[in-house]
Amino acid sequence: MMKFGIVRLWEPKTDRKNRSGASEMIAIGARALSERVASLTKLTTFSLIGVVFTALTIGGCATFTQPAVPVTVTANNDNATRLYHQAIDFSGRLSVRYQQDGKEQALHGSFTWAQTSQHTLVTLLSPLGQTLATIDITPQQSTLHQAGQPSRTAADVDLLTAQALGWPLPIAGLREWLQGFGAGANGKPFSVNPTVSGGVSTVTTADRWSIQYDTWQPIAVQAGSANSAQSGSLPKRIDLTRNTAQAGDVAIRIVIDSAQPH
Repeated sequence: MMKFGIVRLWEPKTDRKNRSGASEMIAIGARALSERVASLTKLTTFSLIGVVFTALTIGGCATFTQPAVPVTVTANNDNATRLYHQAIDFSGRLSVRYQQDGKEQALHGSFTWAQTSQHTLVTLLSPLGQTLATIDITPQQSTLHQAGQPSRTAADVDLLTAQALGWPLPIAGLREWLQGFGAGANGKPFSVNPTVSGGVSTVTTADRWSIQYDTWQPIAVQAGSANSAQSGSLPKRIDLTRNTAQAGDVAIRIVIDSAQPH
């Protein structure tokens, strides 16, 4: 458009000298226009590079500050994080109260718990250390072994333990509850903060267990593990209660003596 306007402006002049002058002025104008466009292009290019570099720099910083695992909760006042461990071993003590045939029953013993992302092995022991039952859980099925009895298998581990033991042991939920995580009555995930209310917290789960976290303990992480740079705490004592059709009012107290993520 600009070239057409310049040509139209000089068309009335017909002599050679004027035409030559017109050509020279057109050339000068064209060079000036070209230099101006180049200058603007150069400026725009460097401005764009600066914007892109700034965006990449900001984006890079955001990437490095993303949490290492999806589930964390502030564990103490120094801003350390408490992590959910897919692989962890527990050992501790267990006491159970429930009803059977209208009579109060009480059991005491200890347990070991070995957990990975795809496998859980629970061993229930008598006060003297004798093995009462082992429960082996995989994504495909659960198997319960009791001394002197045939092994039992089922897809639902909680139904299996309730039928075999005569009282409910919510192993499926305990995979998370033992670490202070789980799903609440509203179906949303919860993570208990041990610094709130002196560490005592009560939650109700989606399957109607009431869980009270009474005391907490620091965790020790093996050197060289993926979470070795993290610190935090895990529950020390957990009280579970629920009313059931099978065993009436059930109360389970769990005291964790040892917790070892790996």
